[in-house]
Amino acid sequence: MSRALGALAAVALLASGCASRRTVTQLESEVGRLRSELAELRVAQEVTARNLARVAPQIEALDARTSETQAGMRSLSDDITRLTRRTDAVDTTLGETRARVETLATTPTPPPSPPPTTAPVERPRVPAVPPPALPAAPAPLAPPPRADDPEPEYTAALATFRSREHGQAVLDFIDFIAKHPKHALAGNAQYWIGEAYWAQRDYRQALVEFEKVSEYGPGKAPDALVKIGFCYARLRDVTRAQQVWERVIRDYPRSEAATVAQSLLKTQAAVRQ
Repeated sequence: MSRALGALAAVALLASGCASRRTVTQLESEVGRLRSELAELRVAQEVTARNLARVAPQIEALDARTSETQAGMRSLSDDITRLTRRTDAVDTTLGETRARVETLATTPTPPPSPPPTTAPVERPRVPAVPPPALPAAPAPLAPPPRADDPEPEYTAALATFRSREHGQAVLDFIDFIAKHPKHALAGNAQYWIGEAYWAQRDYRQALVEFEKVSEYGPGKAPDALVKIGFCYARLRDVTRAQQVWERVIRDYPRSEAATVAQSLLKTQAAVRQ
């Protein structure tokens, strides 16, 4: 802008007849410089236009890939939702069945009733003096439950869980483990703590509780691993869920949990297809 103003001033001086030969030379030099800069700007503009022309197809291809990726993400989200619904249905049925089985297993069976006595055949008897009547022996009483037997506590906690009082069931199972940490049912109690949090949809805490089950031995460890996979699936980490179910099949191939894990992996594969 300053150069253009200088050029205009020089022209004005020439018009008035006061410009010198030196001023004219400077003006011509300035005009030449302006023309050179203009030519450079035109060349730069053409180069930019050519670059934009080359980049435009790449931008269009990138937009297409982005659209495909978004469509794939939506499809994957739908697959995860369908898988979650199926796993929830299987899990609900499995949990109810296990609760019923454990309740039956821990309920003491009543003693068998004595066999019915057959009526004696009446025979003619010779009259005799009857012996003096003896007092009847008292009926035997059932032995009272042992005071140190913890199974009634476990059964009561399981009944609380089945009544959907999940918060109280957690407290009862924690109390059972604190009192009887070495008991054979301690691992089961820890498993049902995880189930209680699962029922309350606190999947992260349920995951923590299920991971503790293996500390009490291998008894409920396969079932706990299956539920750990469920937790990962609900937290949308399908890859880790699959890894855990594969571990169940590898470490406990003959368990019922392995059969469940195989079914879940097949369902997952079908959903992805």
